[in-house]
Amino acid sequence: MLDKVGIAKRIAKEVRDGMYINLGIGIPTLVANYIPGGMHVVLQSENGLLGIGPFPTEDQIDPDLINAGKQTITMMPGAALFSSAESFGMIRSGKVDLTILGAMEVSERGDIANWKIPGKMVKGMGGAMDLVASAKNIIVAMQHCSKDGASKLLKKCSLPLTGMNCVKKIVSDMAVLNVLPEGAFQLLERAPGISVEQIKNATEGKLIIEGEIPEMILN
Repeated sequence: MLDKVGIAKRIAKEVRDGMYINLGIGIPTLVANYIPGGMHVVLQSENGLLGIGPFPTEDQIDPDLINAGKQTITMMPGAALFSSAESFGMIRSGKVDLTILGAMEVSERGDIANWKIPGKMVKGMGGAMDLVASAKNIIVAMQHCSKDGASKLLKKCSLPLTGMNCVKKIVSDMAVLNVLPEGAFQLLERAPGISVEQIKNATEGKLIIEGEIPEMILN
């Protein structure tokens, strides 16, 4: 089973040269550390940053440079800082090629719930609703199951939705899956040491398995 770093490493393999990418709060922010060498991408944060680099080392920390999750970050040469209004203008006009988000639940139809748990304190929606409504491609980074073992890949989300029919791919701690337009999860890869049977048992939504399912390659 993958840890958070493993999930981020696998998602980094989905990145393509020249992309403008928004990294959501949590596991997605770790992707910045694993962009393949020699590849040029531009990382965006909805609080008004364009050109984010890897997380800073101790001697690089600048408390004035933070992402949307309030984490300190570095900026690449040529980076820009601007108002959140301009940032959301960029998002809403479809200028972001790839959005990587965390999720509490995803349904087999690609619905995502990641902003609110009724009765509990959560940071809030942030830019998630604008991102899911406008992004060309959405990849979700998440745990496959909750702490009590319940599936988070569902027939239908039980939590308030952030967006509908928008998730294209999921990288969980157990698997890589496509979300098919007809409403199903398609298993593409399994995490090291995880069997297809374990993934079947951990997935409530419709799961399509075709042929031999390879193990993820992270390095």
